[in-house]
Amino acid sequence: MQTIKAAVCHEFGTPLVIEDVQLAPPGTGEVEVTLDAVAICHSDISFAEGAWGGHLPAVYGHEAAGVITGVGTGVQGFSAGDSVVVTLIRSCGTCPSCASGRPVICETPYDTVNGPLKTASGEPLDQAMACGAFAEKVVVDQRQIVKIPAEIGKDAAALISCGVITGVGAAVNAARLRAGQDVVVIGAGGIGLNAIQGSRIAGARRIVAIDMSPEKLEIAKVFGATHGVLATDAKPWKAAQEALGGRGADAVLVTVGAIPAYDQALRYLARGGKAVLIGMPHSGAKAAYEPVVLAALGQGLTGSKMGDTVIQRDIPWIVDLYQQGRLKLDELISGRWSLEQINEAIADTKSGSAKRNVIVFDRSSTAH
Repeated sequence: MQTIKAAVCHEFGTPLVIEDVQLAPPGTGEVEVTLDAVAICHSDISFAEGAWGGHLPAVYGHEAAGVITGVGTGVQGFSAGDSVVVTLIRSCGTCPSCASGRPVICETPYDTVNGPLKTASGEPLDQAMACGAFAEKVVVDQRQIVKIPAEIGKDAAALISCGVITGVGAAVNAARLRAGQDVVVIGAGGIGLNAIQGSRIAGARRIVAIDMSPEKLEIAKVFGATHGVLATDAKPWKAAQEALGGRGADAVLVTVGAIPAYDQALRYLARGGKAVLIGMPHSGAKAAYEPVVLAALGQGLTGSKMGDTVIQRDIPWIVDLYQQGRLKLDELISGRWSLEQINEAIADTKSGSAKRNVIVFDRSSTAH
């Protein structure tokens, strides 16, 4: 076991504590990655607030990039020194979901409490989401990582691991957008902006962004939205319909976990349209809709986890788009913070003004 620094949650709803933790060496099929950057996702914040329960103490963080510094037995295709992105998608490769091409809903359980992390005194420490990336290093399964070119900035690359694949994948994989279709994206935060980018890349005709903030609607247009509508309007779906030429959307992508967004999502749909549910409300929250409308108009509701992504297929494509200048990553970064500033970065993220805040590690002080 080696000692590293991590931001630990000891009690839901309280600030994270920077402290020494123990990290085991990589086991069979695992790699150790020394991190350069980890972004703060709203899911991390929800977990830390107790939205979905879970074991404490815990280390959150799942949107990361770094360099491989250790390789376990049985690892194929990766070597020390490789630049990689680290995702929470820990897939077995053989269960029915994995075998049918949906590794994001792998059915094989993984015990995150008895994983590679321990407290300084050797007690169980939850490696949340099979990542625990609010730390200087992680030990993860080889199926959770994808190689990237070394010249790509790790702060930008980290965003690919969750926010980008979730948003872009929702448009391309889950909604299966075709060129010429119309889209409404509810929420213009980190995932929403990437859903907008994915819709643009898929060839959407018109993309209407819905958000509470006029500033975010202007940012959405930079990422590809053709129109913006304030969610605070009395009937924002009417304004969206007008922007779409008097018709509803072929797809509505709900990228926020706010229940009003789910309650209203179907109002934006055209006949035969589909609502894709991406944002994650707290456990116990409920939305309401009239099923007769879906049946009568041939509409659909579908959930999308992590953009239905197959990381080994989709991340190299996304990296290519970025290198060609067709997908924005650097513009998604609102601020760069040190690990010691993580609570400030979380507070800034919760304020609603940030696209993505990124923790950048000082590699000179990382334990080896």
